[in-house]
Amino acid sequence: MNRIFLNYIIKGFLKNFFLVLSIAYFFGIILNLFEEIEFFKNMNVSFYIPLFLTIIFIPSMIIKLLPFIIFISSMVFMIKLRNSKDLLTLKIFGYSNIKIFFILALLSFFLGWIILVVINPVTSGMSTFYEKTKSNYSKDIDHLINFNRNGLWIKEELLDKKRIISASRPEGYNLIDLKIYHLDKNSSLIEKIIAKEANIKNNNWKLNDVTRLFLKDDILYKEKFENYEIESIYNYNKINNLFKNFDTLSFFEIVTNKKNLIERGYDEFFLNESKHKMLSLPFFLFFMTALASIFTMNTLKKNDNFRLILIGLIVCVITFYLKDLSLALGQTERIPIILAIWSPIIALSFFSFIGILQINEK
Repeated sequence: MNRIFLNYIIKGFLKNFFLVLSIAYFFGIILNLFEEIEFFKNMNVSFYIPLFLTIIFIPSMIIKLLPFIIFISSMVFMIKLRNSKDLLTLKIFGYSNIKIFFILALLSFFLGWIILVVINPVTSGMSTFYEKTKSNYSKDIDHLINFNRNGLWIKEELLDKKRIISASRPEGYNLIDLKIYHLDKNSSLIEKIIAKEANIKNNNWKLNDVTRLFLKDDILYKEKFENYEIESIYNYNKINNLFKNFDTLSFFEIVTNKKNLIERGYDEFFLNESKHKMLSLPFFLFFMTALASIFTMNTLKKNDNFRLILIGLIVCVITFYLKDLSLALGQTERIPIILAIWSPIIALSFFSFIGILQINEK
């Protein structure tokens, strides 16, 4: 009899999880499809190509949203269970709120490991195929771009010269501490532009607080501009896609092949960041499920589901904001990157422990 009720809890939870997952996947396809269509708008390609690329791209994005998805799934399942007579039946057969909480949290934990071990290598392969396919259609083959702890580096092959661009870091639509080097066809430096920041939302970059150094008749000239503009093949969206490169690496590839990846040009700092972000996923799912379950169980009213879900969404958004803030502090080395990744989970574990002590068994 206990196995029947255990199967009921597991199946009910997984049913809601896959429902929320499907909804997220559907909306992901709708939103990303417009971006893919925009990319191919000047190319004579079938509509099925951007659609296919969207379908294989979304899974890697869904994995990043899994804590949010698992939170909503847990909350919806607990609301349904609480508002039905099934919860009373479960309690009669020995399934207390705390026991149900641990079943759901452990189920999410094991689900996280299945995703990390089984699904992640598949989505990494899909991301690799996505990147290669996009590059085949891209006109940027002669351009190089790299992002590491020393900042962002871009090389552009122009008609009669080369351009090398460096920036200390991206910040929203801006590149901070920009330096642009123009080289002639013999790779000799002919011009250097220094800017405090540059807005790269479009291909027409807008630079602020600019110093321009250039050679003319073997004489070095210096000019200052409050505002300055240059045309580039790159814009915010293309540079932002840099961060997708790590989606092509699976957890096992990073762990077992780290040395070779570093030799191929991957930055060790960001490899460690990716490894710990992946490793933290099962624990993040565990405590997001715990947070949703405790939050729902400690609410007595059964006729206020909308407000409960709304408050839950707000709590989830705040959690993600603090998580991203902590990660940003780690990426700028204000705190160790490992601490930046794991500190939100430690905080969630603390609140979960407090919540367990106060779980309402009525």
